[in-house]
Amino acid sequence: MFGKAVSTDLDMKRVDNEAISSIIDKDMTITGEVSFKGKTRIDGTVNGNIDGEHLILSENGKVIGDIHVSSFNCYGSLQGNVTATMLTARKNCTIIGKLEASSLNVEPGASIEGEIKAAAELSPLEETKDPTDITVETTAAQ
Repeated sequence: MFGKAVSTDLDMKRVDNEAISSIIDKDMTITGEVSFKGKTRIDGTVNGNIDGEHLILSENGKVIGDIHVSSFNCYGSLQGNVTATMLTARKNCTIIGKLEASSLNVEPGASIEGEIKAAAELSPLEETKDPTDITVETTAAQ
């Protein structure tokens, strides 16, 4: 139970320390599919689906499309669905769509409208209970 939280914290620190390998500049608009390895930051606009490893959507960044990544750190605006192992919705971000993540962190001030599915692994004591998948319809704005 506690090993999972420690592992997630270590994974998040490792990703934070990784160098950004690609940047979509604030003056850029990309229409189409985006696929990448490593860590990418979006300061501009992407109209299309994104598939990669570690994604940062900056305060000025905007995505209209679905995102499938290992980690997603959202400071900007997203209209689409997200599937990620680690997802962090930062203060002042806006997400409209379905979120699926093993590890989900939402800072106060983040705006989320849609469905959230956070799947947790069962501990040995909970194996006889119903699955711990959580599905919530929510609109949160603080």
